[in-house]
Amino acid sequence: MKFKYIERNPEILGGKPIFKGTRIPVYLILDFLSAGETIDNILENYPQLSKEAVLEAIKYASEYTRLEEELIEVSN
Repeated sequence: MKFKYIERNPEILGGKPIFKGTRIPVYLILDFLSAGETIDNILENYPQLSKEAVLEAIKYASEYTRLEEELIEVSN
């Protein structure tokens, strides 16, 4: 699973997924989206991000949960 805007580095935020070149955790942006914030509003507050990066965060969450489901099925 390779992402253009997201990385995990054990030396930054304990290895949590962040947007490359920042210390902004992916979960923070996903939390804003789930609370009803618009992408445009997020970009106003985090100008170092792009719309593509925010959309990739949604894809990242989708793929992560899909993989988690597959692991649960295998272990059962």
